[in-house]
Amino acid sequence: MKNLVIGTLLTFGLVAGAQAAGDAEAGQTKVAVCAGCHGTDGNSAVPNFPKLAGLGEKYLFNQLKDIQSKKRNIVEMTGLLDASSEQDLADMAAYYADQKRQGGQADPELVALGEEIYRAGDESKGLAACTACHGPTGDGLESAGFPALSGQHAAYIESSLVKFAKGERDNVMMMGVAKKMSEADMKAVASYIQGLTK
Repeated sequence: MKNLVIGTLLTFGLVAGAQAAGDAEAGQTKVAVCAGCHGTDGNSAVPNFPKLAGLGEKYLFNQLKDIQSKKRNIVEMTGLLDASSEQDLADMAAYYADQKRQGGQADPELVALGEEIYRAGDESKGLAACTACHGPTGDGLESAGFPALSGQHAAYIESSLVKFAKGERDNVMMMGVAKKMSEADMKAVASYIQGLTK
């Protein structure tokens, strides 16, 4: 039994560490088709399309893999990654991870509630603070693949939280968090994140 556990852990470690090293320079040419929705530098001007700049290479690579495999269904991206190799995806992730995300503005009326949820959660609901995974300044945690959030469009964050709550996006941790949030909580924390800058 001990050997089985050790073997499983070693196998998982090898698989988890098997991500191809991304080349940001090569990735720049591979993301040309992405610019229409996400901007040339990963800073989307359209609030319902996420800013990809600075999200974190590991997170971006995993999301691209999920979209390519149809594990994550995004209608607007249907077929766009079908011909991409794993190296292509790694290069795209590296390019966007190297870009600087532009900040936004929070709705002043939502800042107090948004900041409270982001920094402290809500003990009465069993809601964990966002800082636990995404950091106090929204920088994320690259080693764990937790994305940076600061400056992300509020509309995109709110939409993602709704999808997590409904089980339309598959992430056990985020599904559990979002199900504990009211619509007002989601709107407030999304706005706070949009205005969160370093």
